[in-house]
Formats: sequence, C-alpha cells, structure tokens
Amino acid sequence: MQNSVYQFDGGKVIIRLRGRICETPDELLNSELFLLVLKRCLRDLARRESKLLRIFANQSFSEENTDLLIRALQYLDKLPADMVIRVLPESAQLFKDRLLFNDFVEYLYNYWRNQQRFIVCEQEGESLDKRPYRTFTDTVERLTHLVRGIYRDVQENITNTHPRIYRQVRSGAEVATIALPKQIPLPGKGYAQLLPISVIRQVLIYPPLIFTPPMNKRTGMFERVYYNPLDRMSLNKEDYVCYPAKVGPLVVMVYFHTHFFELGFSLCNLFELADDADLQRQPDAVYVFGAPESAFEDPEKFPTIFYDDQENDMLVAAVPARDAFGYFGYLKKMILTLHNIRMMKLGRLPYHGALFNVDIRGKRPHTVLVMGDTGAGKSEMIDALQSIAGDDLRDMLIIADDMGSLDIDPQGRIVGYGTETGAFVRLDDLQPGYAFGQIDRTIIMNAHLVNARVVLPVTTFDHLIRGYPIDYVLYANNYDEVTGDKPIIERFQNVNQALDVFRKGAVMSKGTTSSQGLVETYFANIFGPPQYQELHEILAQKYFEQFFKRNLFVGQIRTRLGIVGMERQGPWEAAKALLTNIKEFNGR
Repeated sequence: MQNSVYQFDGGKVIIRLRGRICETPDELLNSELFLLVLKRCLRDLARRESKLLRIFANQSFSEENTDLLIRALQYLDKLPADMVIRVLPESAQLFKDRLLFNDFVEYLYNYWRNQQRFIVCEQEGESLDKRPYRTFTDTVERLTHLVRGIYRDVQENITNTHPRIYRQVRSGAEVATIALPKQIPLPGKGYAQLLPISVIRQVLIYPPLIFTPPMNKRTGMFERVYYNPLDRMSLNKEDYVCYPAKVGPLVVMVYFHTHFFELGFSLCNLFELADDADLQRQPDAVYVFGAPESAFEDPEKFPTIFYDDQENDMLVAAVPARDAFGYFGYLKKMILTLHNIRMMKLGRLPYHGALFNVDIRGKRPHTVLVMGDTGAGKSEMIDALQSIAGDDLRDMLIIADDMGSLDIDPQGRIVGYGTETGAFVRLDDLQPGYAFGQIDRTIIMNAHLVNARVVLPVTTFDHLIRGYPIDYVLYANNYDEVTGDKPIIERFQNVNQALDVFRKGAVMSKGTTSSQGLVETYFANIFGPPQYQELHEILAQKYFEQFFKRNLFVGQIRTRLGIVGMERQGPWEAAKALLTNIKEFNGR
C-alpha cells in the first residue's frame, strides 16, 4: 500500500489509498498497516494481561519479538509449523503451545475484523470514477481475499488440519469509496478551504453493516447564527471527505470528519449521490459535520448551528467533532433543515412526515401525506398498510419517509415531493420480520440499545422529485385514545380547525430525542419552520386554504403509537381505517 495514509480513530481504521494495494501475502505482512494493527492488538492484550501473550518467551512484545512474529507468520503462510521451526529456529517459542498460538492468530484476525474498516481511493490524476467497478475489484475485493487467505493458510499450517465449514466473512474493508478533488463552484473567502477536500464519486458497501456510534438520540434544535462558521475554522483535508447529497432538487455538500466516518458513509442509504452535472453549479448548502471548536462562538450553548449567507445565496451549517453529536440524526436532520429553509425561500411549504402513493384494486391511485413528529407512527402505519391490503394492493410507492415539500402547480393542484431515497427508522417499531427481509441492504446502528435504528433504501430519486398530486393531508396523532367522538380518522371542517392541530404539533415522545411525555412543536417540525416562522406562517395559510379549495381530505389519524400497549395494534388499526377510507373517498 505504497504512499497510502492510515488513520485510526477509536474503533475505525481508515486507509487513504494513493498507490496500489498489496498483491501478495508477503507484501501485506511486511506493510506498515499490518505492523500498526499488530502493535495495537498486542497493546490491547497487554492492557488486559491476556494469556495469549504467553506465546512469547518472556510474555512481552518487544520490537524483537514483534519482528520475529511477523517473520513466523510469513513462513506460516507457505509452510507447515514443523518446517517453519526448522528454517526459523528462534520461532520455536511461538509453537510450544500450538493451540495457544492458533488462538492468538484467531484473536488477531478478529481484532482486525472488529474495527470499522474504510478505504478511500483517491489517487490524484487517475480517472478512478470512470472505471469504478474495476477500482473496487482491484482494492476491496483483492484485500478481502488476501486477508482471508493468509488467515486460513496460517491457521491450517499451525494446526495441520483443514476446517470443514468455511464462512466467507468480510475480511477487507466494509466500506470503500472513490473520492477525488473537484472544482466545485463555491464562493471565495472561507469556502476556499473546502476545495482541496476529496469529493465522493462512488461508494461500495457490504451490507448488512452494524455500526455502534457513540450516541443513540438527538437533543436540542439547530440554531441560526449571524456569522459564517467557515470564517472561523481551518480544515485539514486529511480529516474529511465530502458526500455531495442530492436532497430533493437541491445539492448539499456534506463534509464529514473521520471521527464520524460510519455516519457519513451511511448517507449512501439515504440520499442520492450528486453526479458530475450537479457539481457544475453552486451547491445550495454546505455542512461541516465534525467541525473544529473554533467554528463556534459559543460551543457549549449553541453547538449545532447554521448561517444564512444571503450575500452568496448559500446556507452553511456546522456541528462539532464530539462524541455527544455522534448520532445519525444530527447529520440527517441538519441536512433536512437546510432543505426546508431553501424550500421556504422558493415558496414551497416544507413538511415533516411521510408521503406515499397507494394503488388499490378497483380505485384510482391516491397520494397520502401524513405529517407528524418523530415517533408519531408514520412509518409503522405504512408498514402495516402494506400487510393489511394484501392482494387488494396493486402497488405502494414511498415518495418521502421523513421530509419533503409541497408546491402548487399551474393547474392549482397541491403537488408533493420527497427528499430522501432511504429511511432512518426505529428497529423496534417495524413490523416483525420486516427489517430482516431487508437486511441484505441495511445499515444497523446501536442494535443493542433503546432507539436502535436502521438506514435502508425505500424509493428512487426519480420518484421523489417527480411531483405527485395530493389527495390526503393527515396529522399523525399518537397520543389520543380512540373514542366515540375521537375516531381513528377525523376529517377537519375548515382551515382554522386544521391549522390549530397542525400548528400545535403535539406528539407523545418515544425516546428518540431527549424530550419526554407529551410535547408540542410548531408544525411538528423544528427543522426550519420555527427559525423562519414569519415566512412559514404565510406559506401555511396559503397552502391550507388551497387544500380546502381543492377538496383534499384534511384531518388527523390516531396511530396511538405513544400509548403503552398500543405500539403495534394502534398503527395496525390506523392503517386498516385508512385503507377503508381510501376505498370510499372520491377526493379532489
């Protein structure tokens, strides 16, 4: 791995590949990276006073012993143990307990595999993005086969046996990317420091990926500030890569720090990657996820910030490189905040909710918008609807899982758009078996904790930007019991009644943020509307009046997801009621 740079960050190994990758076992075992991994592994064993260090005569890993171990492994890749002892007599100490030595090799192999492993291919001057499949084959696939092959040959030569069961685990990188410098048309001054940072052009992942980021919930709002955080920071290009995300019709350049690599690369399951044509115009926003502390005027009080650079028609956001912000929600929701602000400036009404098109046998397709805060039961109800509809469901298309925008077309129709091609949803609230049915495409985060999440693709970019005329606008009420005067689906009679419910934005918290109990949030959307409330109020009044003018079904649906004991039955019954309503509703 000549001229490459290696970075270790917590449980991550990042290989910035700027030359060819190792092609032979000798090259890999003689590489700087192998030596670094081996030393870190030995230090970990010493810290734990592990018996595995007894492979050394004095139970220590001096430089001399480490060198002896590497030479022994090189021979073991080719020769059985007895022959290795003959050609390298000083290695006999390693073989005095062959079972122990074999256990050490197993531990070293698993130590490597337990790291989150990333390869960034960034050879300058080469058109790697013009032949991505070959690039990935020549790097990730080669490294996988090389590491796994060495492991198997060494163990077989130590034990003089062959395994009867072979498990083809991922032994190379879990994530690889082709990332190259691009001449992005950014404004001057503080923006110039972003230009040397490599921009992702292709990504290769091996799902299912299981990540354990430091946090499992988000807290607070994103605050608007009146200074450009880029003017207060100095970025090292070695510490970042850029994911150019297509967020609906917008392009947001997301510069994420190595400390948050597992979160940054998870964007590939959520947002479409911008193509070369997209990068020829000035982006709509830039976001530094993992910014230095100097970027923040008051990093303790206002650590999650954005700036509206009206002079350059650009939005700029920043979040510190601290474990406290190591949660995917800080990445996703800030990006969507920038989207929502931009949409309001363009005259569109942003929404926090799910938008889907349902095609029921014997009826025309209906497009349903369900607004509501995190944990209101939107995704759970959609999952249930797909199961309940059975053979009556010809097709269901997810247009937006979390956020999007509404526009009024020249015919006066309300048209809905999405932002994400994927979903970031609670694992516990999915229908049984659903996540496992999609596991071959899934990124799983903090599976052992409350609010375990999955990131998985749910739609295509073409569908989310196509624009679908809306039939239903519903508020997801997860806290009301269903009674005679509070049906599962309630239709509002006028604009003011509807605005009262939507504006209040009430939800029973499900523990996905730091909020507890029944909370109210302006339009169930802290991601832009409260920061630009005056503009949003004008848009909301205009659009809700148009909802009623076009005879859309405007109301609320009681999912009861926030009521103890109704976590599954509530969304299920809500989906059943919605299906019945769609079959009966004539609509616009």
